[in-house]
Amino acid sequence: MTLSDYVSHDALSLAALVSSGQVQPAELINIALSACEKVNPAINAVLETWPADMPDYINAMPSEAPFRGAPFLIKDAVLHMAGRKSEMGSRLAAGLVSPTDSDLMARFRAAGLLTFGRTTSPEMAYSATTESALNGATRNPWNTNHSAGGSSGGSAAAVAAGIVPLAHANDGGGSTRIPAASCGLFGLKPSRGRVPIGPDGDEGLNGMGAELAVSRTVRDSAAVLDCVQGAATGDPFIIMPPARPYLKEVTTDPGSLRIGLMIDPFGGPKTDPVVADAVNSVARQCEALGHKVSVSDAKLGISWDGFILANTRIWAANLAIWIDALAGATGRPVDLTTLEQQTLACYHYGKSVSGVELLSALAARNAICRSLGDWFTRNDILMSPTLPTLPITIGWFDDHAGGLDGLGWSELVFDYSPFTPVFNVSGLPAMSMPLAHDAASNLPIGIHFAAAFGREDMLLRLAGQLEQAMPWSHRKPPVWAGNA
Repeated sequence: MTLSDYVSHDALSLAALVSSGQVQPAELINIALSACEKVNPAINAVLETWPADMPDYINAMPSEAPFRGAPFLIKDAVLHMAGRKSEMGSRLAAGLVSPTDSDLMARFRAAGLLTFGRTTSPEMAYSATTESALNGATRNPWNTNHSAGGSSGGSAAAVAAGIVPLAHANDGGGSTRIPAASCGLFGLKPSRGRVPIGPDGDEGLNGMGAELAVSRTVRDSAAVLDCVQGAATGDPFIIMPPARPYLKEVTTDPGSLRIGLMIDPFGGPKTDPVVADAVNSVARQCEALGHKVSVSDAKLGISWDGFILANTRIWAANLAIWIDALAGATGRPVDLTTLEQQTLACYHYGKSVSGVELLSALAARNAICRSLGDWFTRNDILMSPTLPTLPITIGWFDDHAGGLDGLGWSELVFDYSPFTPVFNVSGLPAMSMPLAHDAASNLPIGIHFAAAFGREDMLLRLAGQLEQAMPWSHRKPPVWAGNA
């Protein structure tokens, strides 16, 4: 198989070639490593690879698995892999090695995915761009002056550039969907509790965190969700399982859906005209497919300022615990020699959050869940931009973050990405689809769709329909492993 052949396949297609004996897993890994060597210097998405250990990993693969032999990368945050570094993009954790697999990592292995490397994350995954003092900036394959998004920007850039067809991502405020939108990929955030994060935790970020992947095709994300969904031993609750495999939903007619259209967010700056025009164009396509689109009357349930405050208290309190644990594990100080300025500010903010304030933030979470939950009893889909602007340039956050405290940092992040975090707080499933593109900047525009709790099936039906009606596979970024 040539590199140009390799990049034409998604992960399921590569696994099918392995299953039929047309290609060997070792050959795919060697090609993926060649792709990484070719494009990674331009985008800085992959931190390290471990080719010497791949024969052992290949021998340990299940004999039959949906993704058997497909090359895969994991993000340097939350999920961890036995014997591999887990640094959270931070100098504080530099060099830390995980002794065990997390529950999700074990499921990725069981799915047949061959993990050969680790991708970049901003420090503590607490940013909407992937730029860190430890590892530098990850650049967008479509336009390297621009951010790949965050916090799963390394995984997204690697998939968009053709290193792998599918890579691990997680999402505590948009961290799967923001990079998917920035890099022209499909990114699904599952419902709260759908995918386990244990055993080190039960609900990431008090239920706001969700794990899965970014991909170039809808079916890859659906199939990997089939492989990893469901509670693990000791998880706090069991979400209702899907009625049938998610992969089947991708080719199922969604019927006529009631879609609420939101062009401007609940709070923060209004959406730029180029993005608004793109969303309206996709809304017209939805109508042409038989869906009923109307202006959304969804309500957040609390004020926007209250929303930012509640998020900051939850995020920063959790961050403080992580940082204290990492400092204890490494013996390093918690100061500007180990943490970036904005992370340290959020740490100090988190240390100041009282138990009463944290419970107040969780009460705000409940108000949001109830308000949006009620809206989804009368509507099927809430549609919006994923981001209100085109992807920012590298260094934008640094230029705007000087002197901010923890609350100010959250406000800056949410001003840039006001649509996505609502669905982390509410726990509802949401996805970003690469259905539009800005020719002037050569940057993708993501369109965001959310559904009622547990309705990943409905999202995937719609996603499969839109992927057929508005295909994106013909679009390739300038930084592309398949280029001559």
